[in-house]
Amino acid sequence: MSVVALKPYDFPAKDVRANFPAPLLYIGWEDHLLFCAPVALPLPPDMPFGALSQAVLPGVYGYHPDFAKIDWDAVQWFKSGQPWTPDPAKSLQDNGLTHKDVIRFRTPGLTGIAGTCS
Repeated sequence: MSVVALKPYDFPAKDVRANFPAPLLYIGWEDHLLFCAPVALPLPPDMPFGALSQAVLPGVYGYHPDFAKIDWDAVQWFKSGQPWTPDPAKSLQDNGLTHKDVIRFRTPGLTGIAGTCS
């Protein structure tokens, strides 16, 4: 159901980049609904993309039994719902990621606990 505003909104947005310690990046893990939504993480724009799998995501998803089985070379990445191939050696910013972008990753062969997508 769509909603139509009766009056225009006339106030400054509170979720602009300047109000956060670093740009927010939303990251979700496909076929793992134990995590019902992407997580929002403030990450420095100069951080190498490859650091996500080594330094960031273990703290977020590491307790899931599938996480230790991930073949990071086979992971399929999506940016705004479209297939995407990031360069792990380049920074988040150099990979085209900006404040409040959404990326998701799919881990072929891993579909949650006992294949339940949980």
